[in-house]
Amino acid sequence: MDRSSRIPLEFALEVLAAVRGESVVVTTMSTTRPWLRTNDHPLDFNYIPSTMGGGIPLALGIALAQPSREVIVLCGDGSLLMSLGSLVTVVAGGAKNLSIVLFENGIYEVTGGQKLPVTRRPIDYAAIASASGIESVIGFDTATAWQSEASDALTLPGPRLITLRVERAIDGSGDVGSMQQQIVRFRQAIGSAR
Repeated sequence: MDRSSRIPLEFALEVLAAVRGESVVVTTMSTTRPWLRTNDHPLDFNYIPSTMGGGIPLALGIALAQPSREVIVLCGDGSLLMSLGSLVTVVAGGAKNLSIVLFENGIYEVTGGQKLPVTRRPIDYAAIASASGIESVIGFDTATAWQSEASDALTLPGPRLITLRVERAIDGSGDVGSMQQQIVRFRQAIGSAR
C-alpha cells in the first residue's frame, strides 16, 4: 500500500478516543505514548512490557474478569506477529467483550523501525484472525472510513479484530508513569480496589 494512503496514527487514536465510551483501553508498545497525548482516562492501562506480544493476553484477562465491560487493546502488527497464538486463545477464552485494534505499519516500530519479515505477499491479518475463529473482522485503509465507521466497528459481535493501516508514529516521547501507579488507578476505576 502506498504510504500516502495510510491513516495518520494520531488521527486514528483521536477517532478511537472519541468513540471508546467507558471501555477499558489497554495500550502496548508504540501505541502507548501517542495514546497518552490523545486520551488519559482512569480505565486506560498503558502496558509497556520488556517483550512484544503481551497486550492481547493481558486484555483478554481483563475482559474475562470484567465481562460486563468492553475492553479494547491497541496492538501493532509486529506485536501480533510475536503472539499469533493469542488469537486462538482469545476465541477459546470466550470473551465476547474484546476488541483488538491492530495498527498495521509494516515495521517493528518500538525496536527501531525494522521491516516486518514478509514473504512475497503482505501478511493478511484479517484472514489469520478469521481462520482463528475471531467473530468479527473489519479493516480500514482511509481516515474517512475509520472516522465514519469506528463506533459501529466496536459494536460488532465479539471478539473483534479491527485493522487500521497507519503511518509510522511521529515520536516516542512522553512519560507513561510507574506500573504501580497505573495499577492503583486502574483498580480503582474498575471498582476492585482493596
